[in-house]
Amino acid sequence: MNLNLPAFSLFHHDGLQLAFFDEGDKAAPAVLLIHGFASTANVNWVSPGWLKTLSEAGYRVIAIDNRGHGASDKPHDSEAYYPPLMAEDAIALLDHLAIEQAHVMGYSMGARISAFAALAHPDRIRSLVFGGLGIGLVEGVGDWDPIAEALLAPSLSEVTHARGRMFRAFAEQTRADRYALAACIQTNRVLVTREQVSTISLPTLIGVGTKDDIAGSPRDLADLMPNARVIDIPNRDHMLAVGDKVFKKAVLEFYAGLAD
Repeated sequence: MNLNLPAFSLFHHDGLQLAFFDEGDKAAPAVLLIHGFASTANVNWVSPGWLKTLSEAGYRVIAIDNRGHGASDKPHDSEAYYPPLMAEDAIALLDHLAIEQAHVMGYSMGARISAFAALAHPDRIRSLVFGGLGIGLVEGVGDWDPIAEALLAPSLSEVTHARGRMFRAFAEQTRADRYALAACIQTNRVLVTREQVSTISLPTLIGVGTKDDIAGSPRDLADLMPNARVIDIPNRDHMLAVGDKVFKKAVLEFYAGLAD
């Protein structure tokens, strides 16, 4: 697929150099995109067509390469990857761009980061989209230690754990820093409590693939939140749901409803 990749810029926060793109009409409503674990802004949002979809719908589209990922700095210290710290990177990007308020959409780990951003800075966020993460935000998404081990294994051929193989292969595909990712996965699993999630009153759309075995139930999460709705992404697993046309259509309708 031939893609016109956006130009990336850099900003500094918390002693790190972080990469981002900022596309579209600067006067238009802003959507800040936060990618998932082992991914990048390009892999998560450009290749699956989100940049095109949102910009053609009239939005200013901003996406960050999370610390440890893409063109951003990649510390190997696990203390750098707690979700509240990564959430502050996202808010610092809004500050850097002088954006008072934005729609925020995160996928998987990016949804977790978005939740922590909403808890700390609800006034900066117009709405939330949680993709690829349901009740796993609160209850966890399984044992991730084998994934860290898979990332640090000498080669993919030595990895036997199924989910570990999936993430190791993805990391190799994206040419990621496996040591940074292994550090990230150690501390990025911090959960949001039921009490905390019940205080997130921002309009929220939760989209999870019907074949996703990682995210957990989107309805169980929505039931804890005062202003959340669910979109099922049919016949999609965790890796494929992100670019699904049903998901994109639902997000555009969600945003249009907020503008009414």
